[in-house]
Amino acid sequence: MPPAAEGEGADQGHTRGRGRRLALSPSRAGDFKQCPLLYRFRAIDRLPEKSSKAQLKGTVVHAALEALFALPADHRVSERAEELVEPAWDRVLADSPELADVIGPGDRGQFLADARRLVSNYYRLEDPTRFEPESCEMRVETELDDGVLLRGFVDRIDVSPTGLIRVVDYKTGRAPWAISESKALFQMKFYALVLFRTRGVVPARLQLLYLGDGQILTYEPDEDELVRFGRTLSAIWQAITESGATGDFRPNPGRLCDWCDHKTRCPAFGGTPPPYPGWPDVPSEESSEFEEIVE
Repeated sequence: MPPAAEGEGADQGHTRGRGRRLALSPSRAGDFKQCPLLYRFRAIDRLPEKSSKAQLKGTVVHAALEALFALPADHRVSERAEELVEPAWDRVLADSPELADVIGPGDRGQFLADARRLVSNYYRLEDPTRFEPESCEMRVETELDDGVLLRGFVDRIDVSPTGLIRVVDYKTGRAPWAISESKALFQMKFYALVLFRTRGVVPARLQLLYLGDGQILTYEPDEDELVRFGRTLSAIWQAITESGATGDFRPNPGRLCDWCDHKTRCPAFGGTPPPYPGWPDVPSEESSEFEEIVE
């Protein structure tokens, strides 16, 4: 799980003892689909996880691109964007000094060079001097008809002069294989649903920009599809709350387990989870907190 940065915020999981209502984010919904026990470790137990170089690099690149769009359009040239990488790195460390340990003392130069390369790759995909985004790193939130609260942070929202909405997300890795596209689009459909419910307009295009290999994944949702997707999220939340009531968050072993920070405490591999702290007792009328992280 990457470190928090540039408006996405740390994943707060359940804020215990504050009377906060819970919400569902794309990251945590994805965790539960992948492995209910992983969801518990991250969202309820809130166990610490190590940050990787790749995750930290993604945080810095997101911060640099956010700073880029704060500039006047004619200043958003490639050379200026690359200059924003090091200040972005400094801001990330100012917020979380412990992240300096993620890269070795002699690796800083190469780390920043790799981040600049990713920012430079962005210019292979679009020209930021030719448009003005409506918002960057925007927090979005809505409540479904059955009371499920959804929340996330969108990298960028563009609105055309005719009112068409484009939802854009930056990925610092490489484009997924076709079999993984549905997982990649899950997050974007989540954002599209929230925007549809809050604005009454179906986003015309969902766009994932893969800076690692300079590819674009686009998708055009329709209203019926988003309505069905809302029912899917409701079903996920119902399953989460049922597990929360009993404490029965079962592991789902798979190929991603070798990269899980919690493998040693997972019963599927002979480990023992910490005692279940219980599902938070949250007044339904209270405000929510359950925020997502940069992926």
